[in-house]
Amino acid sequence: MHRLRTTVVRLWPLTAVQMAQSLSKPVPLAVKQGLRTSQPARHLNTPLASEPFLNGTSSNYVEEMYYTWLENPKSVHKSWDVFFRNASAGAPPGAAYQGPPHLSRTSERLVGTQPSVEKLVEDHLAVHSLIRAYQVRGHHIAKLDPLDISCVDFDDAPCTIGFQNVGIYGLAESDLDKVFRLPTTTFIGGNESALPLREIIYRLERAYCQHIGVEFMFINDMEQCQWIRQKFETPGVMQCTLEEKRTLLARMIQSTRFEEFLQRKWSSEKRFGLEGCESLIPALKTIIDKSSQSGVESVIMGMPHRGRLNVLANVIRKELEQIFCQFDSKLEAADEGSGDVKYHLGMYHRRMNRVSDKYMTLSLVANPSHLEAVDPVVQGKTKAEQFYCGDTEGKRVMSILLHGDAAFAGQGIVYETFHLSDLPSYTTHGTIHVVVNNQIGFTTDPRVARSSPYPTDVARVVNAPIFHVNADNPEAVMYVCKVAAEWRNTFHKDVVVDLVCYRRNGHNEIDEPMFTQPLMYKRIKKQKGVLQKFVEKLIDEGVVTTQEYEEEVASYDKICEEAYTRSKDEKILHIKHWLDSPWPGFFTLEGQPRSMTCPSTGISEQALSHIGNIAASVPVQDFAIHGGLSRILKGRANMVSQRLCDWALGEYMAFGSLLKEGIHVRLSGQDVERGTFSHRHHVLHDQNTDKRMCIPMNYISPDQAPYTVCNSSLSEYAVLGFELGFAMASPNALVLWEAQFGDFHNTAQCIIDQFISSGQAKWVRQNGIVLLLPHGMEGMGPEHSSARPERFLQMCNDDPDVFPELSEDFAMHQLYDCNWIVVNCSTPANYFHVLRRQILLPFRKPAHISGV
Repeated sequence: MHRLRTTVVRLWPLTAVQMAQSLSKPVPLAVKQGLRTSQPARHLNTPLASEPFLNGTSSNYVEEMYYTWLENPKSVHKSWDVFFRNASAGAPPGAAYQGPPHLSRTSERLVGTQPSVEKLVEDHLAVHSLIRAYQVRGHHIAKLDPLDISCVDFDDAPCTIGFQNVGIYGLAESDLDKVFRLPTTTFIGGNESALPLREIIYRLERAYCQHIGVEFMFINDMEQCQWIRQKFETPGVMQCTLEEKRTLLARMIQSTRFEEFLQRKWSSEKRFGLEGCESLIPALKTIIDKSSQSGVESVIMGMPHRGRLNVLANVIRKELEQIFCQFDSKLEAADEGSGDVKYHLGMYHRRMNRVSDKYMTLSLVANPSHLEAVDPVVQGKTKAEQFYCGDTEGKRVMSILLHGDAAFAGQGIVYETFHLSDLPSYTTHGTIHVVVNNQIGFTTDPRVARSSPYPTDVARVVNAPIFHVNADNPEAVMYVCKVAAEWRNTFHKDVVVDLVCYRRNGHNEIDEPMFTQPLMYKRIKKQKGVLQKFVEKLIDEGVVTTQEYEEEVASYDKICEEAYTRSKDEKILHIKHWLDSPWPGFFTLEGQPRSMTCPSTGISEQALSHIGNIAASVPVQDFAIHGGLSRILKGRANMVSQRLCDWALGEYMAFGSLLKEGIHVRLSGQDVERGTFSHRHHVLHDQNTDKRMCIPMNYISPDQAPYTVCNSSLSEYAVLGFELGFAMASPNALVLWEAQFGDFHNTAQCIIDQFISSGQAKWVRQNGIVLLLPHGMEGMGPEHSSARPERFLQMCNDDPDVFPELSEDFAMHQLYDCNWIVVNCSTPANYFHVLRRQILLPFRKPAHISGV
């Protein structure tokens, strides 16, 4: 049905009769399609009569009231009942609200109306606009900043909400005690359908202008908007139970006392503590608890350095003594490699969740100093785990990404990763983003660090709701995180929690912040700690006693002291204890290959012929392919019959043979389905039916592994990071990323340098990802002609001055000792065997293949 909004715009002014008719009759096709006419436009010298409140702004509301009236005339205000009955009875334009004249039989049939009905309707529309204003702009005046020095800039726009601004909507102070019927787009009434204006404003300010600010009205899905309104507007919905408050206190104690313990023991060590945002720990634990109750079995996390040790200790539950060992500079590593600083290390742990009484797997992915670079890696690992456990809807595996405010706004990889969130081959069915917004980036103020009011505005591009919350209110933080977890579980879309906090110390513990932010840090020095404020509140409420609080503090301090004592007994550091992606059964218990031999990479000619024939066929009935593609397939068939092979067929045979052996193959990148040079054609398109496609590779054998080939977004950084994460999840999959041209790897250089090249040395984490880098003159020009293989050779860690001992497994040891394999294939046969060797090796190494 044609929407009233469009009708008003096209047919203005709209009479009452026209309005009633437009709501009950379908619009002719000519109107829908905007049919043009050569007739000259008519110009009227006299204004047309119309109802004063009918305009494009109020069309949604009028339409909503009309449908409600049709269902039950008594369910709307009497003024609306009068108006709709008058309009239906044929009142002339502008007369639907006037008393019926006594001279006309027609008008005698019209329903009488009160003299003030027009004012009543206008007032109700004004209240509707006021409610919407709070929903849209309530976060502008919410009390989000614990320091009360917020730098959020809305271009000095005047405030349009609050008791003092009702005049903007045509209301007066005398209207504050009048009762108004509430629209269906709000839940502030609870069980009441009408409230005094004063109470309406009070409840809206409680919902949207306290310690929680909600951004959601940009979402173009009505169901999702209504869901959020209900979560924040329903009276009493944010109240915490007594048990929840006690649990929250225990978690705040753990978060705060852990940082204080580290400060006492290692006051001059860099640890990037969480002081000023201690509520992050209960926030994460609340998300995990709620997700576990909803059926989530595995949570994969990525985060920067700020608060990482605290998350490892109190969220993932890394043994405290192993964390404390990282502060002992005298301990030597038992594993080969450089290792990494303690606030970059990852972790994998399976434990019981006490709230849901279910086992959960928690993983924190190791990352470099490059902020936000880990985001797509986490998403790729999450996607892989969902794939391997058959979790097609993201109900069992999910990801949580933590960010800093400056990096979230400044790093382009955040935007690239967001744009993968709804792509079929990359979606993880919703990620919960938590921003530790300490309102400063190292030494840089927000006013010179971003162009948007909030650091979270980038999330609006994917319609992710954004929940800003004052981190000094732990109860508000806990509620927001509950809602975020429920949102993800309900809609399987991204959501952002913006923890507005502060940084009590400098960028690190030995940094002096007063050089650059003197006024902010004068305020911070006077700021009472969040735990102290929360405890005082709970004691005043009678939730806990001072003695109970002190006993809880002493209990946790004792746990830390005992772990510190045990850490003194450690003689060496084990980097493998910090592995974020273990491969059970692939290595020995000591983390070594089970052998140093590689089976033959060849297969039978019969198997090759079978795969080649599949590559030359269309295994689906009544599938019309392009004429040019028919010639390509015939050429493949001829090569198979003549025992020949080109690059595309060699790749097809390698993939097909691995699939037949039960090895999943995933090929991703820009235009990989067809191939940049129109050589691959792994996805066939029906020329007569839109979106009908065929992937012959999935028809090789009934019990084969699935083949995934997917065109990516026009991104290298995020997509390569995603595929790296996918390859981390299992050693028994061939994961490949192809650059459209070989030189395009340079925009993904951070992933190559920080993860692929050095990942094993820093984190004892092997990875078998393959980079396909087309190399040669086909690209035409100096850029596309070279994949820069010299760069990869230069980054190899093969020692040029040491010649390995010659032995039977010399070649295997040489591959094992290097950080990656650089290949320039000379024939399709080379390419075939290199791809198969990636899986048959008893260990995993990244491979860079040029020239294909």
